[in-house]
Amino acid sequence: MAIKVLCVAGARPNFIKIAPLLRSLRGNSFFEARLLHTGQHYDDKLSKVFFDDLKIPRPDIELNVGSGSHAAQTAEVIRRFEPVLEAEQPQVVLVVGDVNSTIACALVVSKFQLAQSFRWRGTARRRPVMVHVEAGLRSFDDDMPEEVNRRLTDAISDLLFVSDPAGLENLAREAVPHEKVFFVGNVMIDTLLAAKEQAMRSSIVEDLGQTAGAFGLVTLHRPSNVDDPVALKALLGVLDEVSREMPLVFPVHPRTRARLATMGVSLNGGRWHVTDPLGYLDFLKLQASARVVFTDSGGVQEETTVLGVPCVTLRSSTERPVTISEGTNVLAGTERASVLASLQEALGRQRDGRTPRFWDGRAADRVVDALHQTFAQ
Repeated sequence: MAIKVLCVAGARPNFIKIAPLLRSLRGNSFFEARLLHTGQHYDDKLSKVFFDDLKIPRPDIELNVGSGSHAAQTAEVIRRFEPVLEAEQPQVVLVVGDVNSTIACALVVSKFQLAQSFRWRGTARRRPVMVHVEAGLRSFDDDMPEEVNRRLTDAISDLLFVSDPAGLENLAREAVPHEKVFFVGNVMIDTLLAAKEQAMRSSIVEDLGQTAGAFGLVTLHRPSNVDDPVALKALLGVLDEVSREMPLVFPVHPRTRARLATMGVSLNGGRWHVTDPLGYLDFLKLQASARVVFTDSGGVQEETTVLGVPCVTLRSSTERPVTISEGTNVLAGTERASVLASLQEALGRQRDGRTPRFWDGRAADRVVDALHQTFAQ
């Protein structure tokens, strides 16, 4: 009988990571993979378009949780997920990333007992094997909700699959047993490499009236940047200075759009091109075509590294240091002087063509192979 693996996704970055994992799991007859969508991102622009672009089969199970405060959203995922475990009885639950859905589902699994035991690593157990893909990342900024989610999920997971060499160091420092930890590479890059050829056929650059290599791309969504009106206004002021040198394309996240509307902020239409959130393929083409990307997203730091596009990260810390040491990323903070200096550094950097180890399109296969081996022990 195949081992049932319940794969959990809830937000836009999760879909990019879950797509190659599902393909690899469903290509291995040892496993039966099912997909659960918590509905943390429920807007079609943040959810459905990604399933379409990445050719992910429609979810087997949908929780339809929707938006809410961190506490309310996490609690609602917990409440709705437990009955799913009762009905599905999976031997493995796999979560990715660091969103509220990740920690909520991991917490339920850590306290759940299956109706029947199974053998894993040579012993009988009743609790599903808890798997965290993209484990070990640390920003060391406890004001980031994602940092709390990462630490807690790692602490209660049975298997930790690591994408960044710093993750190995972080988990070792936290005294995580080595038999739990596997360095497999970056599943997000699996998706990028598989989709790149198709993405490059997108006409989005021309549709937005831009010229490849002549515009900047902006993404902003972190609470520390967009929830404080003073901080957001100051950051947009710095970027507006940049827009006098190059036009800026700004696909606006729903939470950011709401803040801009509340503040009554309008951006110069001659220098800024503001759009709704874009699908994966269009956004990938924009990243690859940009002169520089300004972002507070972790995933964008990784994607620009592989694409070889200068990246200015509008944060004071990053949980993905390999994008700085081996990639195109410069950590800028949010102050005017540091952002402008980081822009010049990013544009002037000479790339030596390195790509981080195991960012090669086969990370998902390594995850599945390692998971299979733990059942064979």
